[in-house]
Amino acid sequence: MIKVTQLAIPEVLILEPKIFHDERGYFFESFNDQLFSEAIGHKTTFVQDNKSFSTKNVLRGLHYQENPYSQAKLIRVLHGEIWDVAVDIRQDSVNYGKWVAENLSAENKKQIWIPEGFAHGFCVLTESAEIVYKVNQCYSKSHERVIHWKNNNFNIDWPIAEQDVVISEKDNL
Repeated sequence: MIKVTQLAIPEVLILEPKIFHDERGYFFESFNDQLFSEAIGHKTTFVQDNKSFSTKNVLRGLHYQENPYSQAKLIRVLHGEIWDVAVDIRQDSVNYGKWVAENLSAENKKQIWIPEGFAHGFCVLTESAEIVYKVNQCYSKSHERVIHWKNNNFNIDWPIAEQDVVISEKDNL
């Protein structure tokens, strides 16, 4: 059983697992293919799992891959907290150019489903964070694209001060 919440862009979903607590700790299913397929309304096949470690104020993104390697992502945090953002870049979408964001943490155990056609980024809110995410297409360097995190077309209200942002050269071009 999972709780599914649509964000302001309804294709982007927050998934919250049922957590079973007892005196030993807790247990939950971090992924169940049948329940996940029901939640998103179709079957998908994940082909790659990725893991990222970042320190406070690191900002990664906004990343996406062009067709035919466009990626959908299922993201969760193992340690720490991030502010995760998805930007609708589907030109035929009524939500084109809009963005949604959610705090994901090891504590709240929320996951975010970001379908194909979205740029993705996050910033780290705690001293460090470990993120894992499943993707339905393998990485393709020749199809990878980056949108500048301060792109005026989107006006994302990042929760860290610009002067504190730690960013790679690739993401800051």
